[in-house]
Amino acid sequence: MQETGNGVETRPVVSIISAVLNEGDNIRPLCQEIAAVLGQLPSAEVIFVNDGSTDATVTELEAVRHDGILPGLRILSHNTACGKSAGLRTGVEAARGEWVILLDGDGQDDPADFISMLELCRATIGERAPLVVGVRTKRQDTLSRRLASRFANRLRSRLLNDGCPDTGASLKAFRRTDFLGLPQFEGLHRFLPSLMGQRGVPLVCVPVHHRNRLHGSSKYTNLNRAIVGIRDILGVMWLNNRARIPKRVTER
Repeated sequence: MQETGNGVETRPVVSIISAVLNEGDNIRPLCQEIAAVLGQLPSAEVIFVNDGSTDATVTELEAVRHDGILPGLRILSHNTACGKSAGLRTGVEAARGEWVILLDGDGQDDPADFISMLELCRATIGERAPLVVGVRTKRQDTLSRRLASRFANRLRSRLLNDGCPDTGASLKAFRRTDFLGLPQFEGLHRFLPSLMGQRGVPLVCVPVHHRNRLHGSSKYTNLNRAIVGIRDILGVMWLNNRARIPKRVTER
């Protein structure tokens, strides 16, 4: 909550959420970039979910808050590593804002993109607020990772027909309640366009900046991404096929 001048607490409009695992070296520079754009956003809170880190991630988060870089920073911690989707779910459930922005904790996402993405998200299409996905037009990854991602995106797009060219991109903005209505499973964050689309949420894709990881290395390899990704695609196909969701509910 944030206090107004008369001491009344108000909810933030937007919650910025990142789930992190062993990103201690990246925390301070990323938080400094987030802090630099907060003045251009409506009232916002920042939530970091520590997914069982064994390095200095929590220490760095606490230092960022203590040093006044993000004085209102909320730090949530899992007692053990549960996966990125579980971390994001923890953050969204705890969020107080109507709108949510997700980003990775490795510094590859640019917080400057928050501004345009949130504007698009709040500009409803018909009666629904869209899911806004940041598409990485110039990937700053190794050739092998780019090729693996291209293959996975094409396979997913062909099988799920979700209309998103880069669903693995971490930068996403949406209405909090639209996320909370989804089934929870590890890998969920990669299938938001398909699962939200099945529930009538429009999709907007926008180009965003993508940068080299600041420090450390990715938690995933091309092989484990491929194996898990194919299994998850089949699972989402089953979920979508079995879903029976009304487009409108009326009460008389």
